[in-house]
Amino acid sequence: MFSPDGYKSLRAGAGVVRRGDRGVLSVTGVDRLSWLQGLLTNDVVAMPIGGVRDAAYLTPQGRMVTDLRVVNLADRTLLDVPASLAAALRVRLDGLLFSEDAQIGDVSRDLQIVDVHGPLAPAVAAGEDVVSDAAFGVPGFSAFVEWSSADALVARLVSRGAVETTLATLDVLRVEAGRPAFLIDMDEHTIPLEAGIEDRAISFTKGCYVGQEVIVRVMHRGGGRVAKKLVGLRLAKGELPKGGDVLVAADREIGRVTSAVWSPALEGGIALGYVHRDFMAAGSAVEVRTAHGQLNATVSPLPFVAPSVGPLQPPIE
Repeated sequence: MFSPDGYKSLRAGAGVVRRGDRGVLSVTGVDRLSWLQGLLTNDVVAMPIGGVRDAAYLTPQGRMVTDLRVVNLADRTLLDVPASLAAALRVRLDGLLFSEDAQIGDVSRDLQIVDVHGPLAPAVAAGEDVVSDAAFGVPGFSAFVEWSSADALVARLVSRGAVETTLATLDVLRVEAGRPAFLIDMDEHTIPLEAGIEDRAISFTKGCYVGQEVIVRVMHRGGGRVAKKLVGLRLAKGELPKGGDVLVAADREIGRVTSAVWSPALEGGIALGYVHRDFMAAGSAVEVRTAHGQLNATVSPLPFVAPSVGPLQPPIE
């Protein structure tokens, strides 16, 4: 459930969120980064200790198997993935290990991710074993802790002035930041370029990875043009659409909504959705067909709310 106080803490103070929506895979062995380098879209082989990078894992046809966050620690590399996919991903990736000195395990039952986000997050998280990741447009940190230690960590963060809040509240920041989520705004049919994640999750200077040929072909032969693209939508007053609601223009079906929230910062409804490339321009008028009638909407640049921190997770060049 959305929390107004929690939203205020994320925007003006520090908000703590237990990431029950995320699973964790652990990769060990001296070859772990070079092995991941040949699988993932981002350049991870030279990641420093404590480094964090977004990436995607693709099929040979360039479609997404998942997006993920790569966190490199001294003794292992953690892959932060959707919780519902963790077990299957471990099996799939384990099948790609041959002679490499690398091992992969699903440690989702051992480690819980606890996030703290907001302008005061650096002070609140000081002294804790965290990694920095401003994924939602405000300063942010993640701790990967044993489940038995999570309550104590949250209590310490709250004692320093943070407010514990909900995943639904954090999701509003996610949409305001224009950040697509896998299984919501992206799925196994999505090419990363359609979702617009290339600036933070794809390196165009690294060596080969699974699905690279398709990405390179679209970028160099097609000029980066894709048939559909994820855009922001500013909604007219009225109820919010739901994921899957159809977008139309001049009685032509042009796409679908994927996420929709009420934005306190903008005092209005906003959404993410895919539209045909003819309707990608900011200011384009579209309509949303909902179960209760049609809503007027306007294509908006992303992010909806300007970040208060630097670029979000650029690829390593």
